[in-house]
Amino acid sequence: MKSTTYILGISAFYHDSAAVLLKDGDIVAAAQEERFTRKKQDPRFPSNAIRYCLESEGLILGDLDYVAFYDKPFLKFERLLETYYAFAPRGVRSFALAIPVWIKEKLFLKQLLRNELEELGLGDLRAKIMFPEHHVSHAASAFYPSPYEDAAILTVDGVGEYATTTIGHGRGNQIELFREIDFPHSLGLLYSAFTYHTGFRVNSGEYKVMGLAPYGEPKFVQLIYDHLINVKNDGSFKLNMKYFDYATGLRMTSPAFDHLFGHEARKPESKLTQHEMDMAASIQVVTEEIMLKLARFAHKEAGSKNLVLAGGVALNCVANGRILREGPFKNIWIQPAAGDAGGALGAALTMWHVFLDKPRNSDNTRDKMKGAYLGPAFSDAEVERRLGVMGAVGRKVEEDTLLGETARILNEGCVVGWFQGRMEFGPRALGARSIIGDARNKEMQKKMNLKIKFRESFRPFAPSVMTEKVSDYFELDRETPYMLLVDYVNKGRRIEMTDEQKSFFGIEKLNIPRSDIPAVTHVDYSARIQTVAKDVAPRYWKLHDAFRKLTGYGILVNTSFNVRGEPIVCTPEDAYLCFMRTEMDYLVAGQWILKKSDQPPLKDTQDWRRIYQLD
Repeated sequence: MKSTTYILGISAFYHDSAAVLLKDGDIVAAAQEERFTRKKQDPRFPSNAIRYCLESEGLILGDLDYVAFYDKPFLKFERLLETYYAFAPRGVRSFALAIPVWIKEKLFLKQLLRNELEELGLGDLRAKIMFPEHHVSHAASAFYPSPYEDAAILTVDGVGEYATTTIGHGRGNQIELFREIDFPHSLGLLYSAFTYHTGFRVNSGEYKVMGLAPYGEPKFVQLIYDHLINVKNDGSFKLNMKYFDYATGLRMTSPAFDHLFGHEARKPESKLTQHEMDMAASIQVVTEEIMLKLARFAHKEAGSKNLVLAGGVALNCVANGRILREGPFKNIWIQPAAGDAGGALGAALTMWHVFLDKPRNSDNTRDKMKGAYLGPAFSDAEVERRLGVMGAVGRKVEEDTLLGETARILNEGCVVGWFQGRMEFGPRALGARSIIGDARNKEMQKKMNLKIKFRESFRPFAPSVMTEKVSDYFELDRETPYMLLVDYVNKGRRIEMTDEQKSFFGIEKLNIPRSDIPAVTHVDYSARIQTVAKDVAPRYWKLHDAFRKLTGYGILVNTSFNVRGEPIVCTPEDAYLCFMRTEMDYLVAGQWILKKSDQPPLKDTQDWRRIYQLD
């Protein structure tokens, strides 16, 4: 008799496809398809991610008991038809593009999934395929892996089938969603409209808007409330669709939007102006205020001291920080893969806890995400073999030597590619696939942005800090292992601006050191913090400790191991190519240390800018 239950969760066909494997309800593997295909936010069927999940446990398709897809295609199709009907005759071009794809493929998703799975060549599929609703998947991804026995649930994103926002309550192994805001009224799509207007890619550049906001003044907040969105005290809202085109068109905003703000949408890659900074500041304030109202309503209705969040808007870590500081909850927890990738996890967990009615154990302290270290790992022997094929030159050293040398290298102002253990699941690099540097270095932010990441100079970098030292640097008093909370640098570490500096506008603020850890201090003294726990990420914690013993600072700059437009690296080959294409000084992969000046010329002469679409 089969004693182990395996459930495969899948998200696909919109953006950021992913796969997750549960073994008797335990998350044993999870990965996004983009990491394998090297196409950022790859929406295609996650063949590579599924293969990884199955092979990590030595499984074939016949070993799976259930496959769970993260939304209901028939409901989504119904919503599309209703939307086109409601807005007719607008949207004819969009209708002509969308409907044939649905009729030929997406309406027959169960058979499409079965065909795609069996094309993997891993045997025949006997598992039952199930389809939880999109926001149920989000809610499940937020509540079930959280530390809490009971919690209010808030999910906010662009759109699922109908819902764009849900509020509910989780207790034990059950979830109840009791409030829903439906399309086209969407806080996520409102934020994306401003992303589009400021010249960044929708579903990709929203975090740039969040990073740009502190350079601007929130001049347009009242204009947004007067014309774009009507918000009630309970956080419910309606958009004025006169200003938007996303419901049936091919653009996010209508000409009325540009007319309202007296400015056309910025062309991508063109110079940023004060207008874009003020627009970013304004929509950020509105988003934070609405999220606070929604959270307060969730607290009132659910009656819990805990809040869990998921959906793309839950990646807005500035809003999350305000909810923690100003909201009524004692504790909040955000799913690290809060976007659609995490829907694969939520779908699988819904099958385990709701469909199969399996119990859930929580200690109100530790979550079930294992630090989000759920992707592929490579042994030192594999690293040696794979890098050898690339022609790499390096030294293998014992761990104590590795940590000591890396700390010394960082102290000298060098930038290090850090490739260790299992790859992270979700959009953040958390010390497994990271580029790291010295947070004290005044030139580090500029160096990393322009010479390593090849990205816009305004964008801030995040700190990773030993959990037990977080309050030495920040006002935060708790763990935040997934880099999903923004808080402020301690007042004693801040460098106050002169009267002249206070008069600066926009990007003029960029090069003014704000603290004794300037590389991770944003212009408003904030930071997007990652705490590193010894029992969750032991080698990364030990590196911080080695650096602390050398310098007195248990904090580092941590940014994702990639260049702009590239997914975070997955394999040793990916890491070496990124290392060689940039001005990183060292690569530390497993127990191997590679110095840039020791490497032979890179055989691959492709210009990465032609390989990756800029985000």
